[in-house]
Amino acid sequence: MEALQSYWWFLISLLGALLVFLLFVQGGQTMLFCSHSSMTRNLKVNSLGRKWELTYTTLVVFGGAFFASFPLFYSTCFGGAYWLWMLILLSFILQAVSYEFRRKPGNLLGTRVYDAFLFFNGCAGCILLGVAVGMMIFGADFTVTKGNILDGGQPVISVWNSSHGLEAIFNWRNLLVGFTVLFLARTNAALYFINSIEEGTAFRARQRRAALVNGAVFVVLFLALVGVIFTSDGYGYDADGVISEVPYKYADNLMSLWWLGFIFVVGVVMVLYGLGKTAVRRVYNHGIVWTGAGTVLAILALLCLLGYNDTAFLPSVTDPQSSLTIRNSSSSYFTLKVMTWVSVLSPIVIAYIAVVWRKLSKPPLTPTELEHEHEAY
Repeated sequence: MEALQSYWWFLISLLGALLVFLLFVQGGQTMLFCSHSSMTRNLKVNSLGRKWELTYTTLVVFGGAFFASFPLFYSTCFGGAYWLWMLILLSFILQAVSYEFRRKPGNLLGTRVYDAFLFFNGCAGCILLGVAVGMMIFGADFTVTKGNILDGGQPVISVWNSSHGLEAIFNWRNLLVGFTVLFLARTNAALYFINSIEEGTAFRARQRRAALVNGAVFVVLFLALVGVIFTSDGYGYDADGVISEVPYKYADNLMSLWWLGFIFVVGVVMVLYGLGKTAVRRVYNHGIVWTGAGTVLAILALLCLLGYNDTAFLPSVTDPQSSLTIRNSSSSYFTLKVMTWVSVLSPIVIAYIAVVWRKLSKPPLTPTELEHEHEAY
């Protein structure tokens, strides 16, 4: 049973890492109003339009996998902090509507309104998803009473505070996570534009400058976040399942699970290498390959650290015994076993995504191609 729980936490962490990388779509949407012309803006939107559904689908699969493997987390976080998740959902609905109707005939709102919707999704999607991850690191205000399921009048297991997730948005540590995710997404977006759009040397120079500026801000925020995380206390549990506060829990996990620490360092180095090579070589356009792979590795290791080594991955600051772990929040053995057999198909799905990505990325988008594109966004 413990092996299955650990396996599914790894898959959840992998999906989360892929989602953070794919948020470059949202990062790119926050850069639309930095465009020097309507053609440049349309090129950016259509380049991102080739990938936005991958981000959307990964978010849905991430939530579905959490529901199936760790249902108590799903009911506690998604059902309790519903204002936070409703804002996230609203921003992604606006994104989908914008891509579908932005340049369609009879558009009553106008292209600029839909561009503003995309900008909102870019900012809100990155920051609020970062806030949600911050709750998993620094804790949230909720209680869990499983016996309430027998209460015919109010069978509510998880009880959140009266603000239902809004308080998390105003927690400075959660916001630090959110803005770190935002500037990582903007950095990856600029590198993606260099790789996927061909509009001359001036455009490439502007995107290269944007990648370096946003990358510098990201590095500062990332260093601050790493310092906060690994100097913070966490919550762990013993053999009897009793949860208690543990000083420097995440730093201890990093040292105890050395292989995750190695993956984390490798991921960070890859991100820095992609940025550095883009800064040194003016004609280099594959920085997104290095930063993308590095993002996935670093976030994968970080999310694994939140659940492994007897750690509570959603601490309750109200009642430590209500904190969620991969042991007390998972599905039954039968459910996890069946899902594990189904997950054997995962490499096929990943291979399909890789093939589609490659097909849609070549050749780079040009103004001439956009003018003859009948399904342009």
